[in-house]
Amino acid sequence: MHLVSPVTRRTSGALRTLCIGLLILGGTFTGSAQAQPSRQISATAPEQTSQQSPLNVPTVHGLAIYGEPAHKAGFDHFPYVNVNAPVGGRMTRAAIGSFDSTNPFILKGNPVAGLNYFGGLIYDTLMTQSADEPFTEYGLLASGIRLAKDRSAIEFDIDTRARFHDGVPITAADVVFTYRLLKDEGLPFFKSYYHDVTGVSVIDDDTVRFDMSPEAARELPLIIGQLPVLPEHYWKNRDFTRATLDIPLGSGPYRMDSLDAGRQVRYVRVENYWGKDLPVNKGRNNIQTLVYDYYRDQTVSLEAFKAGSIDLHVESSAKSWATAYDTPALQEGRLKKLEVPDSNPAGMQGFVLNERRARFEDPRVREALALVFDFDWINRNLFYGAYQQTHSYFENSDMAADGVPTGKELELLAPFKDELPPAVFEQSLPIDEPTDLRPRLRKALGLLREAGYQVVKGQLVNRSTGKPLTLEVLNYDTQFERVIQPWIRNLARIGIQARIRTVDVNQYINRRRSFDFDVVVGSYPQSNSPGSEQREYWTSDYADVAGSRNLIGLKSPVIDALTDTLIQAQTREELLSATRALDRVLRWGFHVVPQWHLAATRIALWNKFGYPQPFPEYLLSLDSWWVEPTKDATLDPGE
Repeated sequence: MHLVSPVTRRTSGALRTLCIGLLILGGTFTGSAQAQPSRQISATAPEQTSQQSPLNVPTVHGLAIYGEPAHKAGFDHFPYVNVNAPVGGRMTRAAIGSFDSTNPFILKGNPVAGLNYFGGLIYDTLMTQSADEPFTEYGLLASGIRLAKDRSAIEFDIDTRARFHDGVPITAADVVFTYRLLKDEGLPFFKSYYHDVTGVSVIDDDTVRFDMSPEAARELPLIIGQLPVLPEHYWKNRDFTRATLDIPLGSGPYRMDSLDAGRQVRYVRVENYWGKDLPVNKGRNNIQTLVYDYYRDQTVSLEAFKAGSIDLHVESSAKSWATAYDTPALQEGRLKKLEVPDSNPAGMQGFVLNERRARFEDPRVREALALVFDFDWINRNLFYGAYQQTHSYFENSDMAADGVPTGKELELLAPFKDELPPAVFEQSLPIDEPTDLRPRLRKALGLLREAGYQVVKGQLVNRSTGKPLTLEVLNYDTQFERVIQPWIRNLARIGIQARIRTVDVNQYINRRRSFDFDVVVGSYPQSNSPGSEQREYWTSDYADVAGSRNLIGLKSPVIDALTDTLIQAQTREELLSATRALDRVLRWGFHVVPQWHLAATRIALWNKFGYPQPFPEYLLSLDSWWVEPTKDATLDPGE
């Protein structure tokens, strides 16, 4: 599953600095292909029928990945919200770079802040996630849910009160239209996410059914629940594949009010929002106006925040967090710093090595590049000791592999023993590497020599071809160069020529989308219930799909098989065995140079907001915050 949150969770400073959460989860990939006319996708396609009867199972209000939802039918509101929160005020936040599209669901264009794969601020979904449960969803557009006992199908009753912002009712036909539109013409993500949906049909005007493969992930019913529903009457005569700056028609708690291309977008609260009194919405969406102002980079946006032009700043830099906010406003209490913890896995962030490049095909080369990265020095000298080094793709969770494989994990790995390195079975995790830099460099150079390289006049060259080993780190934020430079200096010490290539945001997105890079900083965020998104991360089917998140270019039958096993896990125990097996194989493949993580989100804000205490455990839930009128009236950040 994917976490759906106003702020990308558990990513480290580097990732937020590079805005990868925005670039990937927000779908902000820019395509260069010519837009083709959108095919007519209608809810009356031949695969659909109105002759089916509803499933003969109880209708429920919500679903949990395991067990039952914590909040029973008839609950009044989520426990972490303030149902008496005042409504009004404004929250201004920073966005980095630029935008040229209001369609976040396609490859083409750089979508505007506030929208994402799951709709963002303006689109309602079939169900909505609770921020205080690891993976539970409750009906939003769906007033009722029926899941077949064998999990072969799920049905949603669309709330008859549900309306788009133009007053047109939301129907089952809109759901079917959206599903087919996203899967056929949307981002590669959607094909991966809905891979095991075998059919969709309209039962009646207000009931839609999804059929699912017997091999489908246990989470698939909840994944379907994350579907943002688009208006068929708005999109059916428009080219969905074309980037556009038209203000879209939504259905959610906010509407897009205005935009200044590349500079600002403004959303306003919908006063007659159809779902404002639903239990899942009470106490949420309290702020009247949400504004995203665009800045060139994080350094500029920080200065804008301190000048009072921005109300809330998610801080990516440990150095800035430690030093940049020591101002009279902080000492006087007009400015606040929060570190909001959460209970989600940290996932993996690192330098991603593009294995489509021949020089990165040898795992000994990749291991050597990882050895040269000196996290301890960077953490001590650049990060004020704020971070922990990441080892696992499921870091900080019980899903991470540890020690040597045993039990069910070993059973999953055993059929592939001849295809995997012996270390997978014989050596413990975490991998035992030297701590000090000098022995790390010595070991790295030894691996490179085993891989066919030698040092000639201070330069590492391939003994067979005579070509030097070089690499380029693709980057677009100058603030992150100080983190890359120490790695490059260490690479030079063993004869590897490396450089930073800093480009503008649009060029960065285009090159990343087309896999035109040696190395980029990438992220593989994880939830407490990983599933179908893993297919796009790791499997062969997505290695050559432009815009996919298989940045590494992995094409491994073993990893494909383990990913399928993970997705198909039906119990928590099966899931743990599968994640640990996959994690172990990925780690011994040395596909990325692991970086670091932080088990919290750092937020600086002007002291005008109220927010739930304690914070919900799994999502930040900015939509449950509010503006305190008395504080807002007296606060003058620019003083």
